[in-house]
Amino acid sequence: MAISLNGCKVAILAVDGFEQAELVEPQRALKDAGAQVDVISQKPGQIQGFKHVDKGDKVDVDVTLDTANAAEYDALVLPGGVVNGDAIRLDTKAQSFVKEADRAKKPIAVICHGGWLPISAGIVAGRTMTSWPSLQDDVRNAGGTWVDQEVQIDGNLITSRKPDDIPAFNQALIEALGRARAA
Repeated sequence: MAISLNGCKVAILAVDGFEQAELVEPQRALKDAGAQVDVISQKPGQIQGFKHVDKGDKVDVDVTLDTANAAEYDALVLPGGVVNGDAIRLDTKAQSFVKEADRAKKPIAVICHGGWLPISAGIVAGRTMTSWPSLQDDVRNAGGTWVDQEVQIDGNLITSRKPDDIPAFNQALIEALGRARAA
């Protein structure tokens, strides 16, 4: 039986340079399940996606970080992309959004280089996660344990490695939201 996410509101935090599939495919899966999904970024307008190193499509920004409130969302998605991950991790508003979602134990789904933001937000210590392999030293240096698997769930933190993992990543996120709604 399909899980209905009607009434759920999910935030996707990203900036220019996000990995297109890692934003668009979870966005589509969540919307198909009935959730409202907002793309949140530093500036209004659109942000530029990438398909690895080639320019991809632009995505509309629904809300800016200066007006976004983590308390209004049921879950958070952090897509990867080297440029996106490296830039957004330095944004103190993005860090605060992640910290607030984590304190509230909301599902935080992170894929690939999206793992840099939770590291910079200080929520990785004592937790087990996966990511793109090049982030494993960053995870360990932040006090976390890194594993190489399709999906790793540690409490409210759901992590995956790469675009090939998206089907399992989406399923884990939708199931976590379904459990949170039932609780």
